[in-house]
Amino acid sequence: MKNFFVAVFCSVLSIFVAAQNQDNIALTPPMGWNSWNLVEANVSETIIREIADSMSANGMRDAGYQYIIIDDFWVGGRDARNRLFPDPVRFPNGMKVVADYVHSKGLKLGIYSDAAELTCGGVTASLGFEELDAQTFAEWGIDYLKYDYCHAPTDVITAFTRYKKMGDALKATGRPIVYAICEWGQRQPWLWARAAGGHLWRTTYDSRDTWYSHDTGLAGIMDIFELQKGLEQYAGPGGWNDPDMLMVGLWGKGKSSSPDKRFQGCSFAEYRSHFALWSMLAAPLILNCDVRFLDQQTKEIILNKDIIAIDQDSLGVQGKIIAEKDSMIVLSKPLQHGDVAICILNRNNTAASYKFDVQRDLSIWFPHNCYDVFKRKNSGAIKILQGSLEPHDCVVFRFEMK
Repeated sequence: MKNFFVAVFCSVLSIFVAAQNQDNIALTPPMGWNSWNLVEANVSETIIREIADSMSANGMRDAGYQYIIIDDFWVGGRDARNRLFPDPVRFPNGMKVVADYVHSKGLKLGIYSDAAELTCGGVTASLGFEELDAQTFAEWGIDYLKYDYCHAPTDVITAFTRYKKMGDALKATGRPIVYAICEWGQRQPWLWARAAGGHLWRTTYDSRDTWYSHDTGLAGIMDIFELQKGLEQYAGPGGWNDPDMLMVGLWGKGKSSSPDKRFQGCSFAEYRSHFALWSMLAAPLILNCDVRFLDQQTKEIILNKDIIAIDQDSLGVQGKIIAEKDSMIVLSKPLQHGDVAICILNRNNTAASYKFDVQRDLSIWFPHNCYDVFKRKNSGAIKILQGSLEPHDCVVFRFEMK
């Protein structure tokens, strides 16, 4: 009963905070790159510079990817004034120099800490030093903080208190810093994360580079997708459900995402569906593959501006499942100017056909033009939407109001 009242209180408080939110941060889901699966403890100034160079040159920056996020293991410790400093070997010039370089490329820099004494990797974290660390991040020019929850108590009240303390500290710096709350969805952060100052909040454990993991502790793409049902009411401009990073382009080479031989990566169709589903969910689009050496298939997925536009739509509505028919799942996402995005996914392991009445099944009643996002093809006004899909593949249509 106590947990019920806590949840109700946090939910009401978050609604109030959302209505009062005037910081204009993360009005669309953040897009960028995170160091975790690619390099983990080997993250360095050299790698971050190379990532910034690549993102500014390979089309990612121009497609909307803004943030380069340094995940765990960057901390060297605290100095005599208790200020954090980066590992002196891997970041010999300090973090402000790194931030300045990233900014010079038209990008933004993110960093990582934890709401406990130690991070998940066992290095110095921020508990008890929230104000000092927030001010340090601001002085360095940090634009994004991923705040983890390893080595912390399990109850929701402690989590809310610790996260709000850092959220208040970030706001007090006066610098616009995106605040990513990463407690893995275990304490229903969608009910209270806005009230703690969060702009996005993880809804699940870490993603794995596989379509299904069949293990609740190791979440595959579809394991995570299925956990997003019912969360759409909590997402909107300034605050987003975060189903974790995109596995697109890892091809089984991630360290934590592919910890054993069960996780050998996904197919092109699965990665494309992954990207499309996250875009329909208005989820943050955070890659962690090696963007310095993008293959053509990965580029085709992550640089598709029509799919990105669905994710980044200013209306800020998270899509939801409107139909399930045989092997097909249908998601609908309202867009600005009255448009609607429709995604049809074949979740089965065999090819299958689909056929939907546009008005009866998809609730598209307005005069429209049907645009196939992958084929970049207009079909005009249609009454029946039909076709076939290979296993785990999807199609995305934008119904544009005439």
